[in-house]
Amino acid sequence: MSMNLTRKIIAAHRLDGDMTPGGEVALRIDQTLTQDATGTMAHLQFEAIGVPRVRTELSVSYVDHNTLQMGFRNPDDHRYLRTVAARYGIVFSPAGTGICHQLHLENFARPGRTLIGSDSHTPTAGGVGSLAMGAGGLSVALAMAGEPYVITMPRVVEVHLTGRLGGWATAKDIILHLLGELSVKGGVGRVMEYTGPGAATLTVPERATITNMGAELGATTSIFPSDGQTRAFLRAMGREEDFEPLAADPGAAYDERVEIDLCALEPLVAAPHMPDRRVPVRELAGLKVDQAAIGSCTNSSYADLKTVALMLAGRRTAPGTDLLISPGSKQVLTMLAAENLVEPLLASGARLLECTCGPCIGMGGSPVSAGVSVRTFNRNFEGRSGTQDAQVYLASPQTAAMCALRGEFSDPATWGEPPAAPAFPARVPSIRHLFLAPPADEAAAAAVEVLRGPNIVALETFDALPGTLDATVTLKVGDNITTDHILPAGAQITALRSNIPAISEYIFSRVDEGFVARQRQAGCGVIVGGENYGQGSSREHAALGPRHLGVRAVLVKSLARIHRANLVNFGILPLLFADPADYERVAQGAALSVPVARLAPGGVLELEVAGAGRVAVRNDLTENELAIIQAGGLLNHVRARAGA
Repeated sequence: MSMNLTRKIIAAHRLDGDMTPGGEVALRIDQTLTQDATGTMAHLQFEAIGVPRVRTELSVSYVDHNTLQMGFRNPDDHRYLRTVAARYGIVFSPAGTGICHQLHLENFARPGRTLIGSDSHTPTAGGVGSLAMGAGGLSVALAMAGEPYVITMPRVVEVHLTGRLGGWATAKDIILHLLGELSVKGGVGRVMEYTGPGAATLTVPERATITNMGAELGATTSIFPSDGQTRAFLRAMGREEDFEPLAADPGAAYDERVEIDLCALEPLVAAPHMPDRRVPVRELAGLKVDQAAIGSCTNSSYADLKTVALMLAGRRTAPGTDLLISPGSKQVLTMLAAENLVEPLLASGARLLECTCGPCIGMGGSPVSAGVSVRTFNRNFEGRSGTQDAQVYLASPQTAAMCALRGEFSDPATWGEPPAAPAFPARVPSIRHLFLAPPADEAAAAAVEVLRGPNIVALETFDALPGTLDATVTLKVGDNITTDHILPAGAQITALRSNIPAISEYIFSRVDEGFVARQRQAGCGVIVGGENYGQGSSREHAALGPRHLGVRAVLVKSLARIHRANLVNFGILPLLFADPADYERVAQGAALSVPVARLAPGGVLELEVAGAGRVAVRNDLTENELAIIQAGGLLNHVRARAGA
């Protein structure tokens, strides 16, 4: 039977379950990654499981988010991550080495391997043919302990590329085009698998830009074949031995198909405040730009930044327009320095930032009040930049650089000839010596002391779900609520990621300042929402925080994949309106009763809602997921199973 690439990798790693789309399938995980904003909690959860050493082929702990060391919290977390990595057999990447997805692509990602990471942009590694998925920290911790990762078997969409990019069009424009076609929920329950002669023309860094932003489609992951482009990339990285050819079988079947002619693409942007608000750059000509920011895990590769350096050489950025540049890794920065390409960046007036996520997560680099910021990042949610009223556009590095030079958007027809696409130099420097390998000897590892600062708070134990939930609707929100709405990013709040009681004080703080007090008074709460609730980051704190405050269920029209999984992991019941029109009938402040004892996997039941009467709700839970919620969360469920 001929198979597409996605199904091949899933079949090779399937431990249990049904490969029919919509069925539940348990996968063996080869690699994991964490980053410090989510990783501290993930490692605390791993310690709570009680295994002596990670059981994956490779687990890497990166520090790239909370690198601003204003006070003790972030450096204490980094020290904890360094020592817990040495104790349990995990590779550690110190602050400043680079952004986790860029580093993993350069140093560790392998074709045909399964990878889950506690960051929603883990699918970046799909650029080398890895089946890479974002997940909540608890799911990653369990995979590190050797537990399978359970997913809903996705539909596989063939994204068939023809032609070749021309002019100023880039890989960023491919994914912005696709987002405009499908929307931010168009990939839910799907893997985007890229095929065709156009795919063969794209380099691995270009492919990684596309697979990275597949997260904005809501997709389970995105993947390219492992071919000659993959081999050339791995050879440049000094690890050609990791290459293996992988592709769909001839005539392989797909569940859906999308066609994109690369020749027809032009420079695009995503307009505020959603990545699918696609607009041609030419239509924005004349719009003043206050800031441009180039970097993030989406567009901070050597090729991206060399192109920008060539565009800026001998020129000055426009007065009144700030330009920020964040290289993706020290390897990228070292290559630029070796070719004397750092000087053109600095001489242009650009600010060269550390090799971290930085402005992408609101960690510095915020725009001016009501400012227009053109960023090469992957998300432009309202307030994510750190400036609540900023107007953030997502664009390619070329478009951002031109905006910085001219101080405004302009028609690409006036830009002249684009620089030639850079190839890797003959010698690519390795930075692998900067990673800290754990002791190979298990006895030596067991002797490592794990160091914890005062901001690192032990996990609380959540109680099981009662037979009936008598609750209050403590918040009602609309469509496309993101995890940034639920728990904002930024330096002040993100520094509390290892302290659930403290960070919970900020839940929905930028949506409704009275939510936390109201939720505490209610005791048992339900959140009501619209379509695509919980899209965006994989941060499990957007489920952990509400659960700590007493939220026991969400009732929405539809849910984003990773947030749904996080709700299940922490014992929050995800319910869906059987009739979406009933959303209008349920008011904030209403008392309701959920007959939990009558819940059945995939079933429908009626709630009693004050002021609305009976409201029919359904769930899409499997038997296993329902058991997890009833146990009070996945950690409780695993412990009970181990003791059985």
